This record gives sequence, structure tokens and C-alpha cells, in this order.
Amino acid sequence: RRLSKEFSSASSTTTTTTTVGTITSRVTRNGGAVMEKDLLNHEDLAGDRGMVDDIFDETYREKEGPKPPMRYVWRNIILMSLLHLGGIFGLTLIPSAKIQTLAWAVLCFLVSALGITAGSHRLWSHRSYKATLPLRIFLTIANSMAFQNDIYEWVRDHRVHHKFSETDADPHNAMRGFFFSHIGWLLVRKHPDVIEKGQKLDLSDIKADKVVMFQRRYYKPSVVLLCFALPTLVPWYFWEESIVISFFIPAILRYTIGLNATWLVNSAAHMFGNRPYDQNINPRENPLVSLGALGEGFHNYHHTFPYDYSTSEFGWRFNLTTAFIDLMCLLGLASDRKKVSKEVILARKMRTGDGSHKSG
Repeated sequence: RRLSKEFSSASSTTTTTTTVGTITSRVTRNGGAVMEKDLLNHEDLAGDRGMVDDIFDETYREKEGPKPPMRYVWRNIILMSLLHLGGIFGLTLIPSAKIQTLAWAVLCFLVSALGITAGSHRLWSHRSYKATLPLRIFLTIANSMAFQNDIYEWVRDHRVHHKFSETDADPHNAMRGFFFSHIGWLLVRKHPDVIEKGQKLDLSDIKADKVVMFQRRYYKPSVVLLCFALPTLVPWYFWEESIVISFFIPAILRYTIGLNATWLVNSAAHMFGNRPYDQNINPRENPLVSLGALGEGFHNYHHTFPYDYSTSEFGWRFNLTTAFIDLMCLLGLASDRKKVSKEVILARKMRTGDGSHKSG
């Protein structure tokens, strides 16, 4: 599924950005031919972040024999069905809502999305940049508003996803189909390999973050307050919006859309699009997913270079999360952004890409 080893390189560090800048070449001889390979050593870069658990594990092998039986989680099935029915009802209420309520719903969506994209994903899962305490507190609040499991659990599942992508140990293995990778994985018990591999990850960096562990301790009340109560009460109290509209649009509909935007990264961005960086892996470049998920749809790039804070080589293009992180750096609230150099990106495209980069 993947080539056996990536490239070796050195990194140069500035006060705010670390760039993979030097390409080391390995020359091998095959008969009379000379083959030159550019090598990027992920472990060196991962060591710079203090972790290696989001790098694909080439040694993993799926167990032989029949797959374990699928066990449905009926509580989740019922709750997700009711949530989506509520979301549909919320859509019908949009023409009756005040413009302030719709604007508030959009704001809640953006804040909660950043709690996932800039927070649990790029900061805590991949450690692709550093955040000060005030920014970490804001991202934790935003993460609770998003209600997609607490940061600790989100990071654990996401690192397992990268380390064992498209295998039995991947929580939302896209090889099991669109529906499973989109929402089905939440409606059934996890494959035993997911649980086993998750328990073996080194999550000491997450456990050491007191903000994250505080959220984990009080996650349920924080979700009730931030995901449902606050989005509902603000329109109702400040501009006398109907309590029904206040609940079903800024809370339920916004939450439903946020979930599906994230899930599309697991499903659509693993199935539809081109693979300009590595055609040997399943994740794809999907600009439509990037629009909905604030920049997370450049997925072939992200799985090729998981340590890049931008998850893309194109900066702010379809990537509001990158713009947000850059703004936080400008304000002194973030630093040490990890970025892959253009030379390394081009070398990787030429070596393992599907050739689609040639057309722009």
C-alpha cells in the first residue's frame, strides 16, 4: 500500500516556521542503470515534534482468518437518526429565522470547526505548530462546541488512523466503503485491532496538557453548555428569536453540518480526487471537502506529509484553518509552524505522484 521508506532530509528552524529544506539523495545501481531516489526521513521530522505515532507503520499486518462479527451500537444509531431528522427540520426553519440567527449559526459553525481543524487535528494530533495557553483554552472551548469526542479520544483515534490507514486498525477504514468511513464506524463496535493499537500509542504529550485533561474530566457538561445551550440561548435572549428556531438552527442544524463536514474528510477525501503526491495511498485531493472542512480536504498531501501545519502546499487557498493559524502566529499566540519545502514536495510528486500536478 505504501512504498517502504520515505525520504531523508534536514530541517531548518526559524522563530515561527520549521521548513523541511534539504534533500538528501540515495543512489542505487541496478545493472548498468543509475537510479536516484530522494529520501525524506519522517522519523527525524517526527522527532522534532516529539512524536512518531502519526507516521504509517509499514510493519503492520492484518490478522488472517474471518473478520469479527459486526456489532451494532443501537444507542448511537438512534441518536444519529434523531439528530439528522432534527437537522432536516432545522433546514425548513431557515426562511423563518432572523438574519442575526443565521449569522450566529455560521459563527458557531466556524468556531466549532476550528476546534477540530486547528485544535484536535493540527495542534494536538500532529503537533504541527505550538500554541500558547490562551489559544489552547480557546481551541478547547471550540472543540467542546464541536462535540466530536474529547480531544484526548479524538487524538488517539486520529493517530491510529494515520499509523494504520486503510487497515483493520483504522477506525474509519475507507476500504470498508463510503458509508462505513463516513458515519458507519460510529454505529458499530470498533474492530479489535483499533482498540489494541490505540492502547499502545504514546499519548504522554496529550496527558501532559492540563487543558486537554481538564476538558476530558468535564467533557459532558462542557458539551451541554457549549454545543447546545449557548448556541440556543444567545439568539433567544439577545434578539428574541423563537426558542424553537434558536435550538434547531444554531444548535442542531449547525452541529449536524459540522459533523458531516468532518466525516467527508474520512469518506469523500479518501475516495474522490487525484493523488499528485502519492498514488500508492488511498487519500485524495478534494477541494470541495476543503471548502466545507476549512482546509482539510487536501488529503493526499496530508497523509504524505502529516507534520505540515497547513495540510496543503497552497497556503490559504480553500484553507481557512491555515489563515487562522497564521493570524495566531502574527498575534504571538502560536509559533513553530512545521512546513515542507517546495523542493521536497516536487521531489515527492515526481517520485510517487500520479502525474496530475503537471496540469496545475
